[in-house]
Amino acid sequence: MPAAACASAASGRWTRSATGAPWPTPGDSRSGSASSSGATPAHAEPRDPMKTVRWYFDFISPYAYLQSAVLERVAAHARIEPVPILFAGLLQHHAHKGPAEIAPKKVHTFRQVVWLAREHGIPLALPAAHPFNPLPLLRLSIALGNTPEVVQALFRHVWVDGHLPTDAAPWAALCARLGVDDPAAALARPEVKDTLRRNTEAAIEAGLFGVPTLAVDDQHFWGFDMTDAAIACLRGDPIFASPLMARAATLPDGVQRVPR
Repeated sequence: MPAAACASAASGRWTRSATGAPWPTPGDSRSGSASSSGATPAHAEPRDPMKTVRWYFDFISPYAYLQSAVLERVAAHARIEPVPILFAGLLQHHAHKGPAEIAPKKVHTFRQVVWLAREHGIPLALPAAHPFNPLPLLRLSIALGNTPEVVQALFRHVWVDGHLPTDAAPWAALCARLGVDDPAAALARPEVKDTLRRNTEAAIEAGLFGVPTLAVDDQHFWGFDMTDAAIACLRGDPIFASPLMARAATLPDGVQRVPR
């Protein structure tokens, strides 16, 4: 894909605060001038002030939480369209286990998350158990329009306050703060369930395999550690149109493991 397809103009901010100002979304006329701290070629110029980045996430992912805390850097270059999906649906489609389903990898994952949170100055607490059922969080986010206030409040409920959706009293308090009088009814709405299903199916169709993922046109940037790469793409870094990057997308298999 040409580097020009990755270019974008500054159009707003994501805020860390669970009650901060919304980030710009498609159709939002607000604009901002925050700049990224990522390294970008000096000649790269923003070209498309209306570019939208789709942000695929699941509240079960600690890496999605970490990325939510730095999305203001992405929002300095593009509008963000939040897309809640069920990570378990991706795993099932690809016949793959999640990192928390492999015991040694689970230990590594959370050690890394603790380290990354400290390094980036992001508050963190670990929930009582993991994995857990994220469906109530995902459906509530959709029911309330996936606003930044809602998304951040739900992430903080798990990854800052350490609560699970099954913790009745904290869950009721969260829903009350968000103005939801009947959480069970909100989560049971057919259109809410259908939206989550369609989001997940569309993510699979687009080739996603994990969360969080930032989609810049047809380029996908998976993981908290690819945030800077997504920003570089948005700013027109020529590496994304280079022969080496094209080679990375077409590298053939040399051998295939035979399942036992």
